Amino acid sequence: MKSVLDFKARKGKGRISMSTAYAHWEARFLAASPVDCVLVGDSVATVVDGEPTTFATTPEIMARHTAAVARGLAGSKFIIADFPFLAVRKGIVAAVECASLLMRAGAHAVKIEGIDGHEDVVRHLVQSGVPVIGHLGLTPQSVNALGGYKVQGKTDASAADLLRQARAVEAAGASGLVIECIPAELARDITEALTLPVIGIGAGPHTDGQVLVFHDMLGLNPGFSAKFVRTFADGNKTVSSGLAAFAEAVADGSFPSKKESY
Repeated sequence: MKSVLDFKARKGKGRISMSTAYAHWEARFLAASPVDCVLVGDSVATVVDGEPTTFATTPEIMARHTAAVARGLAGSKFIIADFPFLAVRKGIVAAVECASLLMRAGAHAVKIEGIDGHEDVVRHLVQSGVPVIGHLGLTPQSVNALGGYKVQGKTDASAADLLRQARAVEAAGASGLVIECIPAELARDITEALTLPVIGIGAGPHTDGQVLVFHDMLGLNPGFSAKFVRTFADGNKTVSSGLAAFAEAVADGSFPSKKESY
């Protein structure tokens, strides 16, 4: 999958796999993998930099990480880059400048959280030739307003409102939608209601695809756990044992050997 057209064409024709990536080395692994597409997430703030929220990211930070990922993927995957905190709320001019940074860095589309209050910005970006992916449900940039990292859409009223927002995202011209931490049946309703691909994270099995954080799925985020995460490799054990073996080899003098010396 290398373009937004490939992405949109997968609706109903095979589930889409998406992984985050923040760095060149991660992207090189993904380039050699069968994973369909890559999200350069503003979660770089929490996963890489140890921030408590995603608020610390800026357009410049996102552009730098997007460029590193794009170099690692070398044209092999469809790349989506996150709009950082409040970038979409500063008006059309600021949003165009942010999109310009991300697209020039190598993104093929941008992801924008929410829709209410900035439909005009999404429409303008789409009409300007910038593919937009929406993001609804648990939107981390609104964590303070949501009262924490909680499942959304649990009541009939909130579920109906999320379905309304999803339709608004599609009406604004978006090419896809990420839905996070919502009940599986609501995710099914949203997926069936839209003609664009719907990617879930903590949204059950009925979406058009799934996204996970690279570090979470590979066990490289020690101490973090979430109900929706499945660990597909024990990266923490592999890295820890490798570091221990290195320290032991240095301590006992077996590294470097004659073979590893000039």
